[in-house]
Amino acid sequence: MAVDVADEMFAGVEEAVEGGEDLGRVSRAQVATSLARAAGSGRRLGRATGALAWKVPSIVLGRSRVAPPPGDWRFRDPAWTENWLYRRLGQLYLAWSDAAMSLVDEDDGDWRRAERARFMLTVLTSAAAPTNFLASNPAAVKRAFDTGGRSLVRGARNWFRDVTTNGGMPSQVDVGPFQVGVTTAATRGAVVYRDERCEVIQYQPTTAEVGVRPVVVVPPQINKYYFLDLAPARSFVEHAVGRGVQTFMISWRNPGPQQAEWGLDDYAASVLQAIDVARSVAGTDDVNVLAFCAGGITTAAVLAHLAAIGDTRVHSASFAVTLLDFSVPAPIGMFAAPSLLGVSAWNSKRAGMLDGKSLGRVFSWLRPNDLVWNYWVNNVLLGEKPPPFDILAWNQDATNLPARLHGDFLDIFGANLLCTPGEVEVRGTPVDLGRITMDTYVTGATTDHLTPWKACYRTTQLVGGASTFVLSNAGHIQALVNPPGNPKAFYFAGGEPVEDPEAWLAGAERHAGTWWDHWIDWIGERSGGTRLAPAKLGSRSHKILESAPGTYVRQRCRSSSTGVTRPGRPGSSE
Repeated sequence: MAVDVADEMFAGVEEAVEGGEDLGRVSRAQVATSLARAAGSGRRLGRATGALAWKVPSIVLGRSRVAPPPGDWRFRDPAWTENWLYRRLGQLYLAWSDAAMSLVDEDDGDWRRAERARFMLTVLTSAAAPTNFLASNPAAVKRAFDTGGRSLVRGARNWFRDVTTNGGMPSQVDVGPFQVGVTTAATRGAVVYRDERCEVIQYQPTTAEVGVRPVVVVPPQINKYYFLDLAPARSFVEHAVGRGVQTFMISWRNPGPQQAEWGLDDYAASVLQAIDVARSVAGTDDVNVLAFCAGGITTAAVLAHLAAIGDTRVHSASFAVTLLDFSVPAPIGMFAAPSLLGVSAWNSKRAGMLDGKSLGRVFSWLRPNDLVWNYWVNNVLLGEKPPPFDILAWNQDATNLPARLHGDFLDIFGANLLCTPGEVEVRGTPVDLGRITMDTYVTGATTDHLTPWKACYRTTQLVGGASTFVLSNAGHIQALVNPPGNPKAFYFAGGEPVEDPEAWLAGAERHAGTWWDHWIDWIGERSGGTRLAPAKLGSRSHKILESAPGTYVRQRCRSSSTGVTRPGRPGSSE
């Protein structure tokens, strides 16, 4: 059954990446081509087959030492080591999986082609794990016996719900306990500006004095901003205002087909407008900016535009888990095949937008064991509800991308345009990252599977000013939701970044704790001193429109009868 479900869910990957039922076959062709090239050398295939054949007899005879890697949740049940049948079954699977993946691990060709092959093989090998099947999952068998079969009934009910409401993907989280503005996005503040694309939130200071120069936060357009204001004691915003940082946040509208023509130029204009709002409210000539992920691409283009016209309204810039150079090997590079890019752009143009939920499914398949099959086993085989978890609840709260912005990002991604001066034009000026001469602060994350840290590090070499690089532990989002007090948190900080990231890391110093405090110390030196915190939010020219978190963050996506996902109208909570 799990194989059938895998095929159904993988079809969702095809539709999300390729777009369109008739075009889904392109992806299957990519699968075949990628795997054939990975195995292309007969010697490589022969070595993999021989290595597997050498291991099988010792596994069958019970003499093998093949074992799962530490932390592999699939084989935690004692039966995988204590039961002779399950032990051999697990070892056979692990040996076969390692042999299959070795076809890619030894690939010496185009790294993008290798990433595509690795992705496809990861999907296939993860789907074939014995833990995904009832009879070969000892924990599921025990649960069914202990509950008199009730776990199987609950699992069937969960599976039917996921098929009918979640595109066949297993639900990752119980979102019931979370409410935007109450349990999440709860830091006190007010919306002091709103236009058709964004709201600007000013947060209430909690210290007697604040830095003179405010910080404008630019979140990614594909996600809602409140991963930065996730929950009390887990909120970057709460921590920043608690350290005297005047903080303004952009909250992007959730666009639909009607906003299909919004492109990079339009979003750059919104960032400039937010900067001017913060300057006006704070009464300063300039601001500091902090951008995350895709918001960093937009911000880099804005900064290059300001440099081109000699405008100094931004004093310093920080980039968190942001890719500006797409030539550095990264799993996301697998999508750079011209056929994939062309079809993806065509599909979003046809729909007027890129459906955020479909993109989220693709990202889940980048880590199928943790983000797909983990929940399949929990929900269906064990018959349990998915657990409540604030980060995953936020991740389910998807945002769309307008077709034009999606196309702009695909052009930048596919041809690596930001690394060649003049290849991209924003607000009437060519983008040249080397002309950005302000101080910059760049962060990466050690286990980031979307924006690997070495690729993020490249930003320090692209911009022209003095740059500081900090490497945080954890993954793409966990590294950002990294409050003080976590005993497992650490980061690396060192001297001025050199060309080779490994050389920088070798000379960097490991620090316990969160990079949040390191950044706040850095930004404090660029805040122009301190002054008394404002008694009221807003100003004469930018009055309070409503309390934070505002209207746009509460917009939900809904499917129309035509299958197009549309956002709630501005001013509504749909």
